[in-house]
Amino acid sequence: MESISIFDIYKIGVGPSSSHTLGPWKAGLDFREQISEKTIDRLEIWLYGSLSKTGKGHATDKAVQLGLLGHEPETIKTELITQYLADVKKNRILSFNQNSIPFDPDQDIIFFNEERPEHPNTMEIKAYLNKGLIYEETYLSLGGGFIKKIGDENIESQVRLPYPIETGQDLTNHLNSTGMTISEIVMQNELSLRSKKEIKNRIDRIFQTMKKCVIKGCTTSGILPGGLNVKRRAKELSDKLISGYDIKNFKELELHLTDNLKDFNTVNRWVSCFALAVNEENAAMGRIVTSPTNGAAGVIPAVLLYYYFFCSRRMPNDIYRFFCTSSEIGSLFKKGATISAAEGGCQAEIGVSSAMAAAGLTEILGGTPSQAIMAAEIAIEHHLGLTCDPIGGLVQIPCIERNAMGAMKAITAANLALSGDPTFSKVDLDTVIKTMWDTAQSMHKNYKETSDGGLAFHISVVSPEC
Repeated sequence: MESISIFDIYKIGVGPSSSHTLGPWKAGLDFREQISEKTIDRLEIWLYGSLSKTGKGHATDKAVQLGLLGHEPETIKTELITQYLADVKKNRILSFNQNSIPFDPDQDIIFFNEERPEHPNTMEIKAYLNKGLIYEETYLSLGGGFIKKIGDENIESQVRLPYPIETGQDLTNHLNSTGMTISEIVMQNELSLRSKKEIKNRIDRIFQTMKKCVIKGCTTSGILPGGLNVKRRAKELSDKLISGYDIKNFKELELHLTDNLKDFNTVNRWVSCFALAVNEENAAMGRIVTSPTNGAAGVIPAVLLYYYFFCSRRMPNDIYRFFCTSSEIGSLFKKGATISAAEGGCQAEIGVSSAMAAAGLTEILGGTPSQAIMAAEIAIEHHLGLTCDPIGGLVQIPCIERNAMGAMKAITAANLALSGDPTFSKVDLDTVIKTMWDTAQSMHKNYKETSDGGLAFHISVVSPEC
């Protein structure tokens, strides 16, 4: 069976899109490595289908250049991205390994709207010497930062997991036979890949990255890049909620929220604020965590901080348990359907993220494993059919607000599951995953991250900035 780690679902990277930014970025890094020993004098990058139609708004062209330059998405100084790209554009030179080759982004990155049969997110990178093609690779960007090269065999994981899981029923069988929680099952599988100390350290880093992203979003004003002139709203909302209290870091936010009333409207607005903050940073090519994608990166942090600030229950290792449980739900959707909006619409992004958050929240609020699975089912059930129609091909409208809605649905789903009895549930998780995949396949391609339908079709905008 395919082995998907917590850290495959949760990746630290750069916005605005996991399939259109992070995937092509990783493809650039891979291509750079593949031809490290070859002499070349020209490169071409061909983008097809959704990567072409929304590539400008999703920074696909920028991402692949950054990968070819050798920058890692997890560690690059995001404030220097503009300068790196400006240097390439100005000098028309790509510093590739120890050589420099002529490269004009306007000419050598080709946007070809025709969809390839392999996948809606397909790209080719070609290397030439003396006008002859000497090497090429075709990459599929599968969503969530996962990529696949055409020609690579689908090799099963060589790691033998103690609890292999392909479906929700597999998970349920392990839960019933062991009496463990979802997070305990996942932790045992993860321990086959790395030590407990490394697992906890990496989860700590992921949570820390999310908190930093929230604070930056809540303290940054201005207009988002891309040409839509979308105004950042998280800071304005945060300022209203804190009434003049100056917040510079997460600790100050925590101190403020500890001392204030937690009525429903206030909690609702804070959850929305957290989600907006993350996805405004995502839209500005800031540092975010795929959860399971960039476009849905605000749901998990918003729900986690809802628990952190507004729920009285506190248990040892609660944050680790949340990430273990939520990642397994994301993994089930990756295996049984898709987490790519270009394949499944926004139900595959916000819907999956909401299901992940609902399950994780249910477990750490004391729910049974069956209730956690029920919460995931409820959350995705009420996202079925959600289309991806980003205006101008940018991950801004309706994407940013959609994260706030997904977070609130996750909290509602968790509360419904906690007060319900899963034995009376009429829909199981595997059925709703299959239904999501069936819906994805029957959905018109205009509603799958092409900006050819829905809001993107009906709202006139200026072309996104290059």
